[in-house]
Amino acid sequence: MNTDPIADYLTRIRNAQSAGHKVVTIPSSKLKKEITKILFDQGYILSYKFDKEGIREFIKIALKYDKDYNLPVIKKLVRVSKPGLRKYVSVDEMPKVLNGLGIAILSTSKGVMTDKQARKENVGGEVLCYVY
Repeated sequence: MNTDPIADYLTRIRNAQSAGHKVVTIPSSKLKKEITKILFDQGYILSYKFDKEGIREFIKIALKYDKDYNLPVIKKLVRVSKPGLRKYVSVDEMPKVLNGLGIAILSTSKGVMTDKQARKENVGGEVLCYVY
């Protein structure tokens, strides 16, 4: 049993990148699917696919690397809100990651979205992670 599935998701991506893997397979959930879609839309991953093997669902993520230096596009994945200490922010307190170069992924009442989308929608929520 995993107590923090989002931290596990981020750690699997981090470990796969440090090992130089092209694809990483992660157990699926609705929240993880939404985070994956955001990472794809923001250009942090090449592609993704939702697979089903029996009753279990998986997310296959093709990781993105810099062509010239073969370095991962995602420099850092930081889990902000943890099960033991949730971090909620209003629109006024919305964090800017690296002065707008990175993204914060939030879980709001209108769904999972980036900090920029949340400012546009004028909603606050739980800060899940920072990506840059």
